[in-house]
Amino acid sequence: MKKDIKKLLNSPQTDPNKILPMKYTWAREYYKKGVANNWVPEEVSMQFDVEMWKSPNALTKDEKRLILWNMGFFSTAESLTANNIVLLIYKHITNPECRQYLLRQAYEEAVHTDTFIYCCDTLGLDPGEVYNMYLDIPSIKKKDDFVVDITKSILDPTFTTEGTDNIRKFVNDLIGFYVIMEGIFFYAGFVMMLSMLRQHKMVGVGEQFQFILRDESVHLAFGSELINTIFKEEKGILTKDFAEKITENIKTAVDLEYEYAKDCLPKGILGLNADTIYEYLQYIADRRLERIGLEKVYGTKNPFPWMSEIIDLRKEKNFFETRVNEYKTGALSWD
Repeated sequence: MKKDIKKLLNSPQTDPNKILPMKYTWAREYYKKGVANNWVPEEVSMQFDVEMWKSPNALTKDEKRLILWNMGFFSTAESLTANNIVLLIYKHITNPECRQYLLRQAYEEAVHTDTFIYCCDTLGLDPGEVYNMYLDIPSIKKKDDFVVDITKSILDPTFTTEGTDNIRKFVNDLIGFYVIMEGIFFYAGFVMMLSMLRQHKMVGVGEQFQFILRDESVHLAFGSELINTIFKEEKGILTKDFAEKITENIKTAVDLEYEYAKDCLPKGILGLNADTIYEYLQYIADRRLERIGLEKVYGTKNPFPWMSEIIDLRKEKNFFETRVNEYKTGALSWD
């Protein structure tokens, strides 16, 4: 029997036009989860949010700040992630079933970007203010600059994944976007916005953040699987020095997100404060490290157990009722 030498990177046997038979069936499963999670922002009613946003006493100044800061970060971070998928990851991952998922993820990032356009239009926000926050708000700019900096080497148009050093650079990019951007930098914002939803404030925006979180949890799972598979196939990539570099980058990301949390929450509101969010960031950073085979560093407990319930359950909103329901769609069997 001929030995299977198919790999995610630099495989002479990979035909990007031939999706069957599949080797990486996990990529197909994540694709089907994405399809099952399908949503668009217009399905979420924003009438309650409009009334609350325009009412002079419904939201405090600090609550409006929290909303605007998260709108400002997510509105451009989603575009940054989408561009990375289309311009960088898709180019170098030539396996067809993984590419199919990447196309699905790129679509979901477009939906997320559209969500913030929808929110700005519906609430009457100044798009110039919201979409320039990644330049005007230092704590947001630092996060974006950090991700761009740790992934800048593969922006070279002549970059290839040939050779051990270049494969490490590519994995560093995957970790920058999947583990740090989507797995850490998004999560303080998720806690804040879903806390507002739990208080029945800005429920339309909160529900959209809930749907984005549901998508991002699948993105993170796919990205982690991608990274782990490359570690497995490319022997010698995960050296002690590279593991330490990854860990230090994740620790830096936690500190930058903590700085952002302090900026969003100069005072404690909604039962939240920046220090408690810092504990949560440490907790999820440990989970991210362990998920890609590295040792955790914080040992912090989860201060928001309700977040785990939101992340772990696959949910779909019944838009004729005001609750979230479990659901499942039919799917083809690919044995």
